[in-house]
Amino acid sequence: MTLNILFAGNPSIWGDYETPLRDAFAEAGLDVALATDMAPEVVDYMVFSPAGTVEDFTPYTKLKGILNLWAGVEQVVGNPTINAPLCRMVDRGLSEGMVEWVVGHVMRHHLNIDLFLNNQDGVWRETANAPLARDRTIGILGIGALGLACGEALAALNFNVVGWSRSAKSHAVIDCAHGDTGLNRVLACSDQLVLLMPQTPDTTHMLNADRLARLPKGAVVINPGRGPLIDDDALLDALDSGHIAHATLDVFDVEPLPPEHRFWAHPGVTVTPHIASITRPVTAARTIAQNIAGHQRGEPLRDQVDLSLGY
Repeated sequence: MTLNILFAGNPSIWGDYETPLRDAFAEAGLDVALATDMAPEVVDYMVFSPAGTVEDFTPYTKLKGILNLWAGVEQVVGNPTINAPLCRMVDRGLSEGMVEWVVGHVMRHHLNIDLFLNNQDGVWRETANAPLARDRTIGILGIGALGLACGEALAALNFNVVGWSRSAKSHAVIDCAHGDTGLNRVLACSDQLVLLMPQTPDTTHMLNADRLARLPKGAVVINPGRGPLIDDDALLDALDSGHIAHATLDVFDVEPLPPEHRFWAHPGVTVTPHIASITRPVTAARTIAQNIAGHQRGEPLRDQVDLSLGY
Protein backbone atom coordinates (compact mmCIF):
# COMPACT_ATOMS: atom_id res chain seq x y z
CA MET A 1 0.00 0.00 0.00
CA THR A 2 1.38 3.37 -1.02
CA LEU A 3 0.94 6.16 1.53
CA ASN A 4 0.41 9.67 0.24
CA ILE A 5 2.40 12.10 2.38
CA LEU A 6 2.20 15.82 1.83
CA PHE A 7 5.11 18.02 2.82
CA ALA A 8 3.28 21.14 4.00
CA GLY A 9 6.21 22.84 5.64
CA ASN A 10 7.65 26.16 4.61
CA PRO A 11 8.70 25.73 0.94
CA SER A 12 12.11 27.22 1.76
CA ILE A 13 13.04 24.12 3.78
CA TRP A 14 11.83 21.46 1.32
CA GLY A 15 15.34 21.10 -0.08
CA ASP A 16 16.67 20.34 3.40
CA TYR A 17 14.04 17.70 4.15
CA GLU A 18 13.26 15.91 0.89
CA THR A 19 16.18 13.48 0.86
CA PRO A 20 16.22 12.79 4.65
CA LEU A 21 12.47 12.07 4.56
CA ARG A 22 12.70 9.77 1.54
CA ASP A 23 15.62 7.91 3.13
CA ALA A 24 13.84 7.62 6.48
CA PHE A 25 10.61 6.32 4.94
CA ALA A 26 12.57 3.69 2.99
CA GLU A 27 14.51 2.72 6.12
CA ALA A 28 11.20 2.27 7.98
CA GLY A 29 9.90 0.00 5.21
CA LEU A 30 7.20 2.41 4.05
CA ASP A 31 6.04 2.71 0.44
CA VAL A 32 5.48 6.46 0.17
CA ALA A 33 4.49 9.05 -2.38
CA LEU A 34 6.01 12.23 -0.97
CA ALA A 35 5.27 15.59 -2.58
CA THR A 36 4.72 19.26 -1.85
CA ASP A 37 1.48 19.29 -3.83
CA MET A 38 -1.22 16.65 -4.12
CA ALA A 39 -5.00 16.48 -4.12
CA PRO A 40 -6.19 17.05 -0.53
CA GLU A 41 -8.60 14.12 -0.55
CA VAL A 42 -5.81 11.54 -1.12
CA VAL A 43 -3.39 12.72 1.62
CA ASP A 44 -2.81 10.13 4.36
CA TYR A 45 -0.28 12.04 6.50
CA MET A 46 0.99 15.60 6.53
CA VAL A 47 4.47 16.83 7.47
CA PHE A 48 3.71 20.32 8.69
CA SER A 49 5.31 23.51 9.91
CA PRO A 50 3.89 26.99 10.57
CA ALA A 51 4.26 29.37 7.63
CA GLY A 52 3.81 26.32 5.44
CA THR A 53 1.41 25.68 2.60
CA VAL A 54 -1.69 24.58 4.55
CA GLU A 55 -3.89 26.76 6.75
CA ASP A 56 -7.24 25.00 6.24
CA PHE A 57 -7.22 21.27 7.01
CA THR A 58 -10.89 20.77 6.10
CA PRO A 59 -10.31 19.42 2.55
CA TYR A 60 -7.97 16.71 3.86
CA THR A 61 -10.73 14.23 4.58
CA LYS A 62 -8.51 11.12 4.63
CA LEU A 63 -5.87 12.61 6.94
CA LYS A 64 -4.60 10.25 9.66
CA GLY A 65 -2.02 12.48 11.29
CA ILE A 66 -0.29 15.87 11.19
CA LEU A 67 3.42 15.58 12.02
CA ASN A 68 4.77 18.94 13.16
CA LEU A 69 8.42 19.64 12.38
CA TRP A 70 8.92 21.84 15.46
CA ALA A 71 8.66 21.08 19.16
CA GLY A 72 6.45 24.15 19.66
CA VAL A 73 2.85 23.97 18.46
CA GLU A 74 1.49 27.31 19.69
CA GLN A 75 1.09 28.62 16.14
CA VAL A 76 -1.20 25.79 15.07
CA VAL A 77 -3.14 24.50 18.11
CA GLY A 78 -5.74 27.24 17.80
CA ASN A 79 -6.62 26.30 14.22
CA PRO A 80 -10.28 25.16 14.38
CA THR A 81 -9.99 23.15 11.15
CA ILE A 82 -7.57 20.54 12.56
CA ASN A 83 -9.24 17.21 11.82
CA ALA A 84 -6.56 14.65 12.71
CA PRO A 85 -4.11 13.98 15.56
CA LEU A 86 -1.43 16.66 15.76
CA CYS A 87 1.99 15.44 16.89
CA ARG A 88 4.74 17.68 18.23
CA MET A 89 8.34 16.96 17.32
CA VAL A 90 10.00 15.01 20.12
CA ASP A 91 13.31 14.09 18.62
CA ARG A 92 16.65 12.90 19.94
CA GLY A 93 18.47 15.63 18.03
CA LEU A 94 16.26 18.31 19.57
CA SER A 95 16.83 16.94 23.06
CA GLU A 96 20.58 16.64 22.64
CA GLY A 97 20.85 20.17 21.24
CA MET A 98 18.81 21.61 24.09
CA VAL A 99 20.80 19.74 26.73
CA GLU A 100 24.10 20.96 25.29
CA TRP A 101 22.95 24.60 25.14
CA VAL A 102 21.41 24.60 28.63
CA VAL A 103 24.30 22.79 30.29
CA GLY A 104 26.78 25.08 28.56
CA HIS A 105 25.14 28.24 29.86
CA VAL A 106 24.45 26.85 33.33
CA MET A 107 28.14 25.97 33.61
CA ARG A 108 29.14 29.37 32.22
CA HIS A 109 27.24 31.14 34.99
CA HIS A 110 28.17 28.57 37.65
CA LEU A 111 31.89 29.10 36.97
CA ASN A 112 31.50 32.88 36.44
CA ILE A 113 33.30 32.56 33.12
CA ASP A 114 32.11 35.99 31.95
CA LEU A 115 34.20 37.63 34.68
CA PHE A 116 37.37 36.38 33.03
CA LEU A 117 36.29 36.73 29.42
CA ASN A 118 35.34 40.37 29.98
CA ASN A 119 38.52 41.29 31.84
CA GLN A 120 41.45 40.29 29.65
CA ASP A 121 43.34 43.44 30.65
CA GLY A 122 46.52 42.18 32.30
CA VAL A 123 45.18 42.42 35.86
CA TRP A 124 45.50 39.22 37.90
CA ARG A 125 42.21 38.99 39.77
CA GLU A 126 42.12 36.33 42.42
CA THR A 127 38.57 35.42 43.30
CA ALA A 128 37.07 33.34 46.05
CA ASN A 129 36.48 29.69 45.25
CA ALA A 130 33.12 29.23 43.57
CA PRO A 131 30.66 26.81 45.16
CA LEU A 132 30.69 23.27 43.82
CA ALA A 133 27.77 22.08 41.73
CA ARG A 134 26.38 20.19 44.73
CA ASP A 135 26.00 23.55 46.48
CA ARG A 136 23.93 25.07 43.66
CA THR A 137 20.25 24.55 42.85
CA ILE A 138 19.00 24.73 39.27
CA GLY A 139 15.26 25.22 38.81
CA ILE A 140 13.53 24.09 35.64
CA LEU A 141 10.04 25.33 34.83
CA GLY A 142 8.60 22.73 32.49
CA ILE A 143 9.68 19.12 32.88
CA GLY A 144 8.40 17.61 29.69
CA ALA A 145 10.75 15.75 27.34
CA LEU A 146 13.25 18.62 27.01
CA GLY A 147 13.09 19.69 30.63
CA LEU A 148 13.65 16.16 31.89
CA ALA A 149 16.60 15.65 29.56
CA CYS A 150 18.21 18.88 30.77
CA GLY A 151 17.46 18.09 34.40
CA GLU A 152 19.01 14.63 34.18
CA ALA A 153 22.16 16.03 32.56
CA LEU A 154 22.53 18.71 35.24
CA ALA A 155 21.90 16.22 38.03
CA ALA A 156 24.62 14.01 36.55
CA LEU A 157 26.99 16.96 37.03
CA ASN A 158 25.98 16.98 40.71
CA PHE A 159 23.70 20.04 40.68
CA ASN A 160 20.59 19.97 42.83
CA VAL A 161 17.77 20.05 40.30
CA VAL A 162 14.19 21.06 41.10
CA GLY A 163 11.53 20.97 38.43
CA TRP A 164 8.04 22.38 38.14
CA SER A 165 5.18 21.18 35.99
CA ARG A 166 1.49 21.90 35.75
CA SER A 167 0.54 18.46 37.05
CA ALA A 168 2.26 16.20 39.58
CA LYS A 169 5.26 14.17 38.42
CA SER A 170 7.97 12.12 40.08
CA HIS A 171 11.54 11.41 39.06
CA ALA A 172 14.54 9.61 40.53
CA VAL A 173 17.01 12.52 40.38
CA ILE A 174 14.81 15.62 39.92
CA ASP A 175 12.91 17.07 42.87
CA CYS A 176 9.49 17.59 41.27
CA ALA A 177 6.94 20.21 42.27
CA HIS A 178 3.61 21.34 40.86
CA GLY A 179 0.84 23.87 41.46
CA ASP A 180 1.18 27.37 42.89
CA THR A 181 2.82 26.23 46.12
CA GLY A 182 5.31 24.12 44.21
CA LEU A 183 6.11 26.97 41.84
CA ASN A 184 6.88 29.31 44.71
CA ARG A 185 9.13 26.67 46.28
CA VAL A 186 11.10 26.22 43.05
CA LEU A 187 11.48 29.96 42.56
CA ALA A 188 12.66 30.52 46.13
CA CYS A 189 15.54 28.04 45.91
CA SER A 190 16.78 28.46 42.32
CA ASP A 191 20.25 29.91 41.87
CA GLN A 192 19.62 29.57 38.15
CA LEU A 193 16.16 29.23 36.60
CA VAL A 194 15.70 27.53 33.22
CA LEU A 195 12.42 28.14 31.36
CA LEU A 196 11.16 25.27 29.22
CA MET A 197 7.40 25.73 29.44
CA PRO A 198 5.21 25.57 26.34
CA GLN A 199 3.59 28.80 25.20
CA THR A 200 -0.08 28.90 26.15
CA PRO A 201 -2.40 31.65 27.43
CA ASP A 202 -1.65 30.42 30.98
CA THR A 203 2.13 30.63 30.57
CA THR A 204 2.29 34.01 28.80
CA HIS A 205 4.33 36.36 31.06
CA MET A 206 4.51 33.54 33.60
CA LEU A 207 7.77 35.05 34.84
CA ASN A 208 6.41 38.43 35.89
CA ALA A 209 7.58 40.99 38.45
CA ASP A 210 6.12 39.08 41.39
CA ARG A 211 7.74 35.79 40.45
CA LEU A 212 11.07 37.39 39.59
CA ALA A 213 11.06 38.91 43.07
CA ARG A 214 10.65 35.42 44.56
CA LEU A 215 13.98 34.29 43.10
CA PRO A 216 17.04 34.66 45.35
CA LYS A 217 18.96 37.91 44.93
CA GLY A 218 21.67 37.34 42.34
CA ALA A 219 19.82 34.55 40.52
CA VAL A 220 20.30 33.91 36.81
CA VAL A 221 17.43 33.43 34.35
CA ILE A 222 17.97 31.22 31.29
CA ASN A 223 15.23 31.08 28.65
CA PRO A 224 15.53 28.67 25.73
CA GLY A 225 11.80 27.89 25.81
CA ARG A 226 9.44 30.57 24.49
CA GLY A 227 9.87 34.35 24.46
CA PRO A 228 6.42 35.25 25.83
CA LEU A 229 7.10 33.29 29.03
CA ILE A 230 8.88 36.42 30.34
CA ASP A 231 7.53 39.92 30.95
CA ASP A 232 10.41 41.84 29.32
CA ASP A 233 9.84 45.06 31.24
CA ALA A 234 9.71 43.22 34.57
CA LEU A 235 12.93 41.38 33.73
CA LEU A 236 14.72 44.60 32.77
CA ASP A 237 13.59 46.21 36.04
CA ALA A 238 14.88 43.21 38.02
CA LEU A 239 18.21 43.38 36.18
CA ASP A 240 18.53 47.13 36.68
CA SER A 241 17.85 46.79 40.41
CA GLY A 242 20.46 44.05 40.73
CA HIS A 243 17.98 41.48 42.01
CA ILE A 244 18.61 39.34 38.92
CA ALA A 245 22.31 39.05 38.12
CA HIS A 246 22.00 37.98 34.49
CA ALA A 247 19.57 36.74 31.88
CA THR A 248 20.63 34.50 29.01
CA LEU A 249 17.85 34.59 26.42
CA ASP A 250 17.47 32.57 23.23
CA VAL A 251 13.81 33.32 22.47
CA PHE A 252 11.83 36.55 22.38
CA ASP A 253 8.35 38.02 22.01
CA VAL A 254 9.33 39.34 18.56
CA GLU A 255 11.87 37.50 16.42
CA PRO A 256 14.26 38.52 15.07
CA LEU A 257 14.81 40.67 18.16
CA PRO A 258 14.55 44.31 16.95
CA PRO A 259 17.93 46.09 16.93
CA GLU A 260 16.61 48.85 19.18
CA HIS A 261 15.50 46.45 21.93
CA ARG A 262 17.22 47.09 25.26
CA PHE A 263 18.28 43.48 25.59
CA TRP A 264 20.98 43.92 22.95
CA ALA A 265 22.95 46.54 24.87
CA HIS A 266 22.12 45.61 28.44
CA PRO A 267 25.24 44.44 30.30
CA GLY A 268 23.21 41.88 32.22
CA VAL A 269 21.72 40.17 29.17
CA THR A 270 23.11 37.62 26.74
CA VAL A 271 21.18 37.29 23.48
CA THR A 272 21.44 34.21 21.29
CA PRO A 273 19.37 34.01 18.06
CA HIS A 274 16.97 31.12 18.74
CA ILE A 275 19.67 28.49 18.40
CA ALA A 276 19.29 26.53 21.64
CA SER A 277 17.69 23.58 19.89
CA ILE A 278 16.90 23.39 16.22
CA THR A 279 15.17 20.65 14.26
CA ARG A 280 17.79 18.62 12.40
CA PRO A 281 16.41 17.15 9.17
CA VAL A 282 18.03 13.69 9.43
CA THR A 283 16.94 12.88 12.99
CA ALA A 284 13.56 14.61 12.59
CA ALA A 285 12.85 12.64 9.42
CA ARG A 286 13.54 9.37 11.23
CA THR A 287 11.25 10.40 14.09
CA ILE A 288 8.43 11.15 11.63
CA ALA A 289 8.95 7.94 9.65
CA GLN A 290 9.01 5.77 12.77
CA ASN A 291 5.86 7.44 14.09
CA ILE A 292 3.98 6.82 10.83
CA ALA A 293 5.30 3.24 10.57
CA GLY A 294 4.07 2.51 14.10
CA HIS A 295 0.69 4.01 13.32
CA GLN A 296 0.40 1.84 10.23
CA ARG A 297 1.01 -1.18 12.46
CA GLY A 298 -1.94 -0.16 14.61
CA GLU A 299 -0.08 1.77 17.32
CA PRO A 300 -1.29 5.22 18.41
CA LEU A 301 0.67 8.16 17.05
CA ARG A 302 3.29 9.26 19.55
CA ASP A 303 3.61 12.72 21.09
CA GLN A 304 0.06 13.80 20.33
CA VAL A 305 -0.92 17.31 21.35
CA ASP A 306 -3.86 17.87 23.67
CA LEU A 307 -5.57 20.67 21.76
CA SER A 308 -7.57 21.68 24.84
CA LEU A 309 -4.35 22.33 26.78
CA GLY A 310 -2.34 23.72 23.89
CA TYR A 311 0.61 21.31 24.20
